Amino acid sequence: MYQPRTIPKESFDRLQLAALAGLMFLGAAFVFSATVANDAAGTVRWFDQSWVRQIVWYALGLGAATAVCVVDYHTLARWSEVAYWASILTLLVVLIPFIGKTHGWGARRWIDLGPFQFQPSEFAKLAFILAGANFLSRPPDELKLPEIFWKGIGLMMLPFVLILKEPDLGSALVLLPTGLVMMLVAGTPRKYLLRLLCGVGILGSLFLADVLFAPPALQIKMQEYQRQRLLVYFGVDFAAANATPQAKKEARRLQADRSFQSRQALISVGSGGLLGTGWGKGKQTALQFMPPGAAHNDFIFSVIAEEEGFAGSLVVLALYAVVLFTGLRIAGQARDRLGKLVAVGVVTLLFSHVFINIGMNIRIVPVTGIPLPLLSYGGSSVLCSLIALGLMQNIHIHRRGY
Repeated sequence: MYQPRTIPKESFDRLQLAALAGLMFLGAAFVFSATVANDAAGTVRWFDQSWVRQIVWYALGLGAATAVCVVDYHTLARWSEVAYWASILTLLVVLIPFIGKTHGWGARRWIDLGPFQFQPSEFAKLAFILAGANFLSRPPDELKLPEIFWKGIGLMMLPFVLILKEPDLGSALVLLPTGLVMMLVAGTPRKYLLRLLCGVGILGSLFLADVLFAPPALQIKMQEYQRQRLLVYFGVDFAAANATPQAKKEARRLQADRSFQSRQALISVGSGGLLGTGWGKGKQTALQFMPPGAAHNDFIFSVIAEEEGFAGSLVVLALYAVVLFTGLRIAGQARDRLGKLVAVGVVTLLFSHVFINIGMNIRIVPVTGIPLPLLSYGGSSVLCSLIALGLMQNIHIHRRGY
């Protein structure tokens, strides 16, 4: 059983903190750049502008991260089951029509709390990491039992299904690598994981075949905008082969409309060149080829790439690399399996967000609504990212004393 240490607490991981400071600075600067180009920004009071709100969320997130560091992560883990079921409750509540708020394509992902909107899926990811780490930090022999394996899968799939129901495919998908990597590091038999991955791979292949090639009557039921994003990514014509000329013309118009954001993001990235056009001088944003609601949110990387070029993009990637590699170092230095699993879960979650978001900006993955940690505008995302990194600092503070 864990016994609290009596030796003095050690310092924070300063290298990771420096990288976080760099990301927050860039986040505030480029949210400002991406929003002041919008004509409507001049009519918004300064304290209601997105870049000011982003700084406020940074301040609140740093306060929450500091509070997390004060409490030993073992104490936090003892409350992980409560946090997990509370997050499941919020995921259920957000699906209620008169409570959950819809945006964009009609996804019901937010709860309106007046001054701000709360996104339960972001907090569910954190709760899952804590609960999953607490569940998996049991004796290694128990992890070999099939019932423990399936309980771990159930712990992951419950929030996955509820988030998918909103629908929020991007947020749901990042739970899968996070949970599976945690199970692998915990010591779950690889044969269980390999069989599971093979099954998922087969189901995924059948799903894609259905989306891309099956006639409408036989297609799996899903949101039409999700199907269209997949068709755009794989370059499949929206119109059926036997469609009338008028229907094909309409399908081409719709396909151009649905691929607009991804094409403009790719143009932004390519037009930046080596050193970019300069901060605040991005033409794609200024001329609103990149829609104002997307430029400072899911597509902020394309704004940075256009204005700061390849060099600026490398700086962003380097800062994320520092955060992730220091996170792996913290996991390696953790004093117990619980700390290691929490750190590995946070690192995998952040990596998944970064990979998917930047991937959709450069069109190597389909477009999905998933933010770039600490750079994209958004209160729930910023708050949860900083709390997650506060957890890693907590593990570093309570690391091994040798």
